[in-house]
Amino acid sequence: MRLRPVRPAGWWYDGLLLAALVGLTAALAADQLFGLDRAVADWAEDHRPTAAYWVARVLNLLGQGTPLTLIAAGLGVLVALRVRSVRPVLPPVVAFVLTTFTIGPLKVWTARPAPSASIKEPFLPPEQTLPLFQEHLPLRFAQSYPSGHVANAIVWYGMIALLLGALLRTYGRELPPRLVLAVRALPPLIVLCTTTYLGWHWLTDSVAGLLLGLLLDRLLRRVPWDDVPLPGRLPGSRRTALFTSAT
Repeated sequence: MRLRPVRPAGWWYDGLLLAALVGLTAALAADQLFGLDRAVADWAEDHRPTAAYWVARVLNLLGQGTPLTLIAAGLGVLVALRVRSVRPVLPPVVAFVLTTFTIGPLKVWTARPAPSASIKEPFLPPEQTLPLFQEHLPLRFAQSYPSGHVANAIVWYGMIALLLGALLRTYGRELPPRLVLAVRALPPLIVLCTTTYLGWHWLTDSVAGLLLGLLLDRLLRRVPWDDVPLPGRLPGSRRTALFTSAT
């Protein structure tokens, strides 16, 4: 198997994303960038009328991990039934495993409260809501960093675009590149803005989710899904290049 190309090409960009994530985490661990986080959170709180709050809350549903996982899995099953092969189910399964063993453990390890932790349980002093590694807090109160909404949105909308392209390809059609870009880019950007605006995450939580999501997405896009060896083929299955033209 040969890895598929990504843009920007090369592993240097992956290293840059990883270095940025590590650097951001180290800065926060050293009690840096707290002023920026607090300033953005305070501005959002002062500019959050009821109408804007509900619009942002509805738009933030675009980043719900479980529905996105189910949509991607459903698309994979639909394509699998079309071509009588389990191959289309592999991308969402691998994406689920990858996100489960990266996003969640990082949240538990960094143990950071959300901005709202000062106005609802556990009612921390405002200055105590900013630092990382607050292991003394119950787990449900310290899972803010990185933003799972943002990271999941990047990964799962990438999967949805990949599988929609594969589905259309079984009908001899292609997903327009501009639509692929819109599906992959717009929802994560909306989720990043709304989750920060609503005070559910610090700005640096959302940036960390963006960096992690882009890194995971690049790893998944490199996989040559059409060439992954399978133990056997179902009777009547069609061996087609489902993912080769996907962007």
